Amino acid sequence: MAVSDPDTLLNIDSNDVTDKEKAELLQFIDEFNKRLEHKLDLFNKNQLSCKRRPDGSALSKLDSSLKKNSAFVKRLRNFTGGQLDTFLKDLSGLNLSKYLSEVAAALVEVKLKITDVPAAVQLCCNIHWTYADFATIFLEQWIKTLPTKKNEPIENVSKLRVDLRFYGDLVSSGMLSNKEALPLLGTVLTILTNRDKENHHNVNIIISFCKHCGEDFAGLVPKHIRKLCEKYNVELPRSTLLSVEKQNNVRALFRDYYASLCQHLLKDHAAVQAFERQNEQLLRLKGEVRQDRVMQLEVMQNDLQSLLNSTETLAELLDQPLPPLPNIGSSSDRSPVDVDEGLSLDEGIWEDEESRCFYQVFPNLQEYLPSVKSTQDQPPAEPPMSEEKLDEDLKDEDFEVEEVLKEDEPSLNEEPEDIGGTNVKVVLESFLNNLPSCVNREMIDNAAVEFVVFLNTKTARRKLLKALFGVPRTRLDLLPFYGRLVAILNPVIPEIATNLTSLLKQDFKYHIRKKDQINLESKIKVSRYIGELVKFGLFPTIEALYCLKLLLHDFTHHHIEMACNILETCGRFLYRHNESHRRTKIYMDDMMRLKSATALDIRYTNMIENAYYFVNPPETTTVVKKKRPPLHEFIRKIIFQDLMYPDNERRVLKQLRMIDWENEVTADYAIKCLSSAWKIKFNRISALANLVAGLVEYQEFVGTKVVDSVLEDIRIGMEINLPKMNQRRVAMIKYFGELYNYRLIESSDVFKVLYSLIMFGVSVNKNIPSPLDPPENLIRIRLTCTLLDTCGKFFTHGDVKTKLPYFLTYFQCYFWSKKSASCWNSENKFPVYAQYQLEDCIEKNCPSVKLYSSYFEAVTAVKNLQEQLINEYNIKQANLENGQGLYAAAYSNNDDSILYEENEEGMIRLNCFE
Repeated sequence: MAVSDPDTLLNIDSNDVTDKEKAELLQFIDEFNKRLEHKLDLFNKNQLSCKRRPDGSALSKLDSSLKKNSAFVKRLRNFTGGQLDTFLKDLSGLNLSKYLSEVAAALVEVKLKITDVPAAVQLCCNIHWTYADFATIFLEQWIKTLPTKKNEPIENVSKLRVDLRFYGDLVSSGMLSNKEALPLLGTVLTILTNRDKENHHNVNIIISFCKHCGEDFAGLVPKHIRKLCEKYNVELPRSTLLSVEKQNNVRALFRDYYASLCQHLLKDHAAVQAFERQNEQLLRLKGEVRQDRVMQLEVMQNDLQSLLNSTETLAELLDQPLPPLPNIGSSSDRSPVDVDEGLSLDEGIWEDEESRCFYQVFPNLQEYLPSVKSTQDQPPAEPPMSEEKLDEDLKDEDFEVEEVLKEDEPSLNEEPEDIGGTNVKVVLESFLNNLPSCVNREMIDNAAVEFVVFLNTKTARRKLLKALFGVPRTRLDLLPFYGRLVAILNPVIPEIATNLTSLLKQDFKYHIRKKDQINLESKIKVSRYIGELVKFGLFPTIEALYCLKLLLHDFTHHHIEMACNILETCGRFLYRHNESHRRTKIYMDDMMRLKSATALDIRYTNMIENAYYFVNPPETTTVVKKKRPPLHEFIRKIIFQDLMYPDNERRVLKQLRMIDWENEVTADYAIKCLSSAWKIKFNRISALANLVAGLVEYQEFVGTKVVDSVLEDIRIGMEINLPKMNQRRVAMIKYFGELYNYRLIESSDVFKVLYSLIMFGVSVNKNIPSPLDPPENLIRIRLTCTLLDTCGKFFTHGDVKTKLPYFLTYFQCYFWSKKSASCWNSENKFPVYAQYQLEDCIEKNCPSVKLYSSYFEAVTAVKNLQEQLINEYNIKQANLENGQGLYAAAYSNNDDSILYEENEEGMIRLNCFE
């Protein structure tokens, strides 16, 4: 650990910096150096402790009585930093040789505060300087206490936060050796970060470790200190406890955790803002917000603030940027449903720009008649429906049809009005007859201008209203254009819109009141007509919702079809509009509830579901198709599609031979597709291997590259060990077996893969499970059985016939090590399908092999097999040394005996893999 002198580090002009920044940087460097000096002093003393420990005669002179030693251990369970001197004094007079396990357990179980950790480390070092066995016993206690299993619950987060800092300081001080203690620390940090990337319950533990131990294990420097050093060109001292490469690995682990924390923060921030907008909308629409929603918002805000504080702290410690938190604004600025002005059109009221223009952009009639204003008397408007009326329960009078205010029919004998010498009656009849043929936007706009300029009389307005209301029930396509005509005329002739709306409401109530099962087309027409006028803003939204409420009151037969037609016409408009969203959602939910609670015909059920999902379609993610060169698309098609049919195998081989194999890019892409067995159907993997075998006859390098890619994919699957890759791993191991069946690989390669499946990354110490092959992960059993089921039928002669029983013995030992793991109990039983897979595999491929019934029996069989192989190997070596014939030498060279050894990390590997 390098220590720097702070007085020589700062050579900064006082005119360029503030005194406050100077003092802060100097103080940080001074404190940093003091910590490094203290740790370096402890580290050196711990390294030299083996030479300075008192011998047995010196310890025998100390007090070893049970009473005093037991009292010392009891007081140790309540250790605090202020008691260090007392404990050191007592320690110097006691002989704890027989009580080291109790001392170690007490030190691990004690509930320390962060400020007590340095004193506890000092006490542990003093014990270590006296007793040589204490470090080993102490490490065993830590292995039992710290979480080392993936699904192990953390009972006391606060204690673990202090314990992790305590353990880290013990390692950095040299009291626990790096070789033995660092793997445990790495396992704990990996488990705490990888299993907590959604809820982030362990964020305070990670922050505490980064704050107190990050400089030693990850080379962390706070962001503001790093900026000051860069600003003033100052070099900070660095801890040399770990190599730079290992520090980078730990730092990468923390940064991955921080990235997931940022995603969590953004998600919660968006949820809080959405909830705030909903409350503001409720307050504006109903005048109050329920107390439970207010309290829920307060809880969400407190959780968000806590998460934000943790994110800011971790970002400072890891020197990472904070994610920007977008402020979407309150509901007064933006509605959660009316998003016309802020988001893309596909999320707004209108589906596209053309629809918006059709329903909102009209020709300005003042350009044609600048001096014309609405001079006719507008009929008295009906009192608007209130929200209170909409919320009230329906009564019988709500279904009564009011008397329609009928105006006098125009007399056919009236003197026609002349405009410029043209007979108005003839022109009007021609206009009304041509009106059904106006089936586009331009024609209906011209018709509106023509009526205002040439036909705007009282008689013409009455006849136009009659024509608009009497649209044929089979011409539903005219309703949007008639609604646009009324909307264009509304600024100049508002009586047409008012009277048409009134007539439609009366007709709608008439059909509901009558409750007959005839005239369905007329009912659908009036429902869709109302929906179109709603989108033009001519029919009040609250009136449309009231019509929907009337239909839901008696949701049967034709009422179902009328409600669905209203929703299909204007449902999206109502659902996405700020003022009507809440009520529309309530009515739609009521409609779905009625559908579920009522035995309806399948036709009505489909109709209701279609209407619901048309208004509120489920969220879908747009899949962007990757753009590839045409030749690459062709290669993918013949391999991933055409090869799926048995009759196409010869044609696919012929087409693949025709591509330019001299082109490196094309050849590499073809080999990549030929190596992607997980992208085709499982029962066609054999056809893919057959294709490669046929291609090798013409392009020899293809087989080698495909086999290399498959082996690399199998290896990556074992190194990463992600559940989402299991299906891919099964397909690739199946493909590997099929390649052996088609003689593209040797049997020795198959056995290397088989042994790697049961040996690579497998821990022999059950107290320290391997993250590459945790006890509860059984995928390797399935992979091994799949490979043997694929190609094991060919292991019936030659050397492989002998190798297979050897492997199955080791395989059963691996299987029973899984089955005997502590993670399986009466509540979480070992999957029976794994047992069946093993038994079926052995019965199918080598029925002569004995099935073992326990872990002890399997281990015994492995030991006996190893002794047998070693004895055979020694005999052959002796024969070679004695020169007993060439046959013995040849036999020895052909033997593939399997030897094992245990490395320093406690993992088992094969000698032939070295």
